[in-house]
Order: sequence, then structure tokens, then C-alpha cells
Amino acid sequence: SLVGSKFCMINKIDFKAKNLTSNAGLLLLLSHAKSEGLFELLESEITFADNGIEKIKMNHIKTLLCGNFLGIDKLERIKLLQSDPLVKEFGIEVKEPETVSRFLGKFSFRTTQMIRNVNFKLFKKLLDKSRLKSIIIDIDSTVINVEGHQEGTAKGYNPEKPGNRCYNTLMAFCNELKAFITGFTRSGNTYTANGAAEMIAEIIENLRDSVDTITFRMDSGYFDENIIKTIEGAGYCYIIKAKQYGNMVDKLYRGDPLQWAEYDNCKEIAEISMRPDKWERPRRFVVLTRLKPEEERRQRSLIEGNDYEYAFYVTNTGYSNEETARAYEKRGNCENYIKESKYDMNVGSLLLKSFWANEAVFQLMMLAYNLFLLFKFDKLVAQEYRQQIKTFRLKYLFVAGRIIRTARSTIMKLAFDYPYKEVFQRCAL
Repeated sequence: SLVGSKFCMINKIDFKAKNLTSNAGLLLLLSHAKSEGLFELLESEITFADNGIEKIKMNHIKTLLCGNFLGIDKLERIKLLQSDPLVKEFGIEVKEPETVSRFLGKFSFRTTQMIRNVNFKLFKKLLDKSRLKSIIIDIDSTVINVEGHQEGTAKGYNPEKPGNRCYNTLMAFCNELKAFITGFTRSGNTYTANGAAEMIAEIIENLRDSVDTITFRMDSGYFDENIIKTIEGAGYCYIIKAKQYGNMVDKLYRGDPLQWAEYDNCKEIAEISMRPDKWERPRRFVVLTRLKPEEERRQRSLIEGNDYEYAFYVTNTGYSNEETARAYEKRGNCENYIKESKYDMNVGSLLLKSFWANEAVFQLMMLAYNLFLLFKFDKLVAQEYRQQIKTFRLKYLFVAGRIIRTARSTIMKLAFDYPYKEVFQRCAL
């Protein structure tokens, strides 16, 4: 033991201290969520037919949000909140994990859609605060591996664990705000583009009055004319990487020669109007080409263009060819947002048996994700807005405090030399 050793001057440990919290930063997030009307929104938007569930729903939803703020990866971890005096100050009575699990099992398609609607409204609140009128929306999917036999899982595309059962979650993010807009869980064997056109129509319907222009940005999994027609029909823009079918390169060399221009090192760029097979009409494609490495060229065949690699982007933006290519290259931001949701919010780690319970958990995790952003937008300096959630937790959430009640007030005491005290002072109730 290190107690009393030369490495440590502490020679006794007791457990007599009362009203201590190791999560003082919950005060910031819960107070801000309350001041933004989130709890009233959840109360009014999420309704259960069963009166018994209706009475307890907010206690369990607040419990889960607290757990999501802390980054729990198993429902068992909510026990850590049961004795937290700060959680009790907000009127939250943390129940046993089994009780919360039964509550989550009551969710259905109807009630999970209600949480999705809350997520839309929270995003619109953040969007309105930003005053952005032109945004880029990235759409992508991610694989959620499972170890058991949860409802709705199936074997499908799974680069991490080929052959393993999984979910496939579709997600949409606003690039400028790194904010989650909407998304939902799908079976693991779902084709990438399934449901994307419908989700895009939902996004447009919800954001039509909030922004002037939207550019949707997607990889080749969403190279689908139905998706493109949905966006065009609403009057918005898109940049989508094309699937490179065998005859697309051939079409580059039919008709008039293309006007190639230099793009970065060893690359050239041009555009062409092209109608892929089975599409109703031609569209503008921006084409990037690069000479293959010498080793690959040694195995060249007689096919024209075999010495080159090609990338096709279908778009209806007013961007130049170079601007189109550079805009698509920034799509990597979306992959980072998904990683943050998986590794910092633990999306895909807390899994239950029921499909709709897992969908409810996902929606509430992403609600907490956006609440972090809303707090940072309102209360922190601009340079901290894009800091990762794990950094936020270390600086502002995992803070020791003591709650003291007097005849006139309730006080939370923090360390005298806590380095970020100005944030708590700025957000004082």
C-alpha cells in the first residue's frame, strides 16, 4: 500500500465526508439545459400512452442525460450517480440500472421519433444562435458492432469485424457547427443509401425556414439518382462522390477533348456533362485524375487511361472545378464527428436487447452531444467550441465540489485554486 509510504504523506483514509460530488460540472450543463427550455421541450414532445410511464419519464430521461454527460458506457455505471448530492439538487432520483432498462424497453418507433424531433429542434436552436444562412450537411453511416443477439442486428458490411452481427447507423452533421442534425439506427445488412433520400427530405422540411442554402456532401455510397432528385427538387445543392462504373472512364474520351487543368501536385481536373447508365438525364461531373505510381504502371494493359486513377464528383453547385474538389476533401470532418460520438459519447457501447431501446439510447446520447455544443457556444470562448468532449469533461465536468446548505441558500464549494473558476462564475445561478 502507498498509504503511509515514502511516496505518500497520507496515512489514513476514512469515508465520513458528506455532500461531496466529483461531477461539479453537471451544474453547468443541467442549469444551461434548463435555462434553454430543454426539459420543458422533452416533457411536452415525448409522450407515452401509459400514465405510469408518463409520470416517471422525465426522471429517467434526466438520469440518462447525466450519464451521457459523464460518458457512461454501461447502464450499470449510473449507480455512480445515485449518491451524488448535485444530481439530487436537480430533483433527479437515480434508480437501479434494471429499472432504467425497463423504462428504455418501453420505447417504440413512435416515441423514438419524438426524441428525433427534439434533436431537430435543439439543432435549430443552435443554428439560429449562429445566424448561419448557408450550411454544408455531411451524411454518412457507421457500423455498430454487437457481441450478443440484439434485435435488428444482422451480418453486413463490417470492416472492423467481418462476419460479426452489427447495426448500421445513418447520421447527418452540420459541418460549420460540428452539430448532429438527425440520424437513426438500421439493421447491419442495410444498403448504405437506404433511407437517405427520406432523411434528406426530413432535413429540408425542418430547416427550410432557417437557412437560405444547403449543400449536401456524401461519399459514393450515396451515389443514387433518387437522392439527387430529392435535393434538386427542393432547390438545394450537392457534392457526391460517384461510384466509378466501368464505362465512366470511357465516356471521358468520347466527343470533344476535355479541358484539363493542373490541380495540386501530380493531379489534373476537368468537368463533363454525363448521364450514367439508367439515369434519367445527364449531370455535371468534376473529374480528378492522377498518374498511378510507377510500380502499378509497369503492369499496364492496352486499355486507354489505365495508367491513371480517376475520381468523379457529381454536383450542381456553382463552385468551380477546383472549389468542388476542395469542398469534398473537407468531408473528412464528418468522420471526425462520428468518431467523437463513438469514442467520447460512447455511441454503440451501451446496448440493450430491444432495438427501440437502443435507438432511444442513441438519440439521447446525440441530444447530450448537442447540449455540449450549445453550452460551449453560449458560455465559452470561440476557441474552445471545437475542443473535444473528453477535454471539456476534464476541464469543466470532472471537478470536485462540496454542497453546503444554510438557512437561506445552497452553496457549492470548489477548490480555491481551481484554474477555470471564471466559467462557473460566469454561469452562476
